[in-house]
Amino acid sequence: MPAYALFAGVLAAAGLPIYLHAPKFFFDQYGVSLGALGSVLFGLRLFDVIQDPVLGWLSGVLERKRRVAVALVGTVMAAAMVCLFAIAPPFAPLAWFALTLGLLFTAFSFLTITFYAQGVEKAGRAPGMGHVRLASWRETGALIGVCLAAVAPTLLAVFSPRPFTIFAVFFAVAAIAAVVAMRSEWRATGADTRPAFRAILADPGSRRLLWIAFANAAPVAVTSTLFLFFVEYRLEAPGLEGPLLLLFFVAAAISAPLWGRAATRYGLRRAMLSGMVLAIVTFTGAAFLGAGDVVPFALVCLASGAALGADMTLLPAAFSTHVAAGSGNPGQAFGLWNFVSKFTLAFAAVTVLPALDMAGLSSDRQAGEGALITLTLLYAVLPCALKLIALWLLVSSTELAALDAPAVTARG
Repeated sequence: MPAYALFAGVLAAAGLPIYLHAPKFFFDQYGVSLGALGSVLFGLRLFDVIQDPVLGWLSGVLERKRRVAVALVGTVMAAAMVCLFAIAPPFAPLAWFALTLGLLFTAFSFLTITFYAQGVEKAGRAPGMGHVRLASWRETGALIGVCLAAVAPTLLAVFSPRPFTIFAVFFAVAAIAAVVAMRSEWRATGADTRPAFRAILADPGSRRLLWIAFANAAPVAVTSTLFLFFVEYRLEAPGLEGPLLLLFFVAAAISAPLWGRAATRYGLRRAMLSGMVLAIVTFTGAAFLGAGDVVPFALVCLASGAALGADMTLLPAAFSTHVAAGSGNPGQAFGLWNFVSKFTLAFAAVTVLPALDMAGLSSDRQAGEGALITLTLLYAVLPCALKLIALWLLVSSTELAALDAPAVTARG
């Protein structure tokens, strides 16, 4: 389990924090417009429409050679991170942003799909393991990785004028360590490797879970993309981004195993609904914050971090449980799951960043009232609306009744 937690931490450090750091890094460092960055991010996610399902199929085809495949792709991911943050663009910054981020996300996608598919196999093979218990270990490790990656550049800036360079090097070392730690875990699942995406999408339970995943993860994508902007411009608290991010992700990491216990005792659906309600209440309060409201926003970070712990632990466990009860290759199923999860980031990039750009937010730290209102609406109100949709999809589902029983989640 520690190896799973470490690997999950490295993957998480290459996922969500990149949307926190990379756009603002190129915005501040190279003057690339938010609209252009948002367009590139959206284009990369559109590429995933084809890429992620194909990578899911490829993961199944290569399952007998996963150790070698993971080692090669892990090296590519480490190198892409170094190129993104530690090497000055040798040509147009926007093109360099697209190239390095494209390589990073492709490697991230393959490793994530393979890793989660392997988790389905392990949870089914190990007596008493269960998908919720494995998810608790895995997502707690992921949240710790997110915590470290989110605050590392801010903390490293105290010691070095090039914090992102040090961050990228540390990430590369951690990626190699994670690949080595997981080397004995990769094994064939014996699942059918023929393309089965149509069958997965034809299953009402899988289809409903994928819709819930999109509606529930989109608010996280929106708030993560806008977090640094909200702290700097709406709260007028530049320099406090790191501590507030740490508070947010530490709350998520601490809550993750608690959500796992709640799911085991009360059922996955009840636990997921509780997390959604917590998020809605939290961001409703965030909509009323303004300049200087750092302490209330710290409470928002604590509560929304706890809600994120539910999102990251319970939804993958629910999908794993459903996939394990069906047929087909888990790699293909998680190829679709990974696409939906990352498409939420595309949704955030193509909507909120250009909207801020059009509202007049500029890199000279001058923001008019219109830009601040837009920022608040996007950061706090839009996530509430999306969470309400996810809550309705979960409550109205008859296909997922099995997730209500505590005994099901305890057995995995």
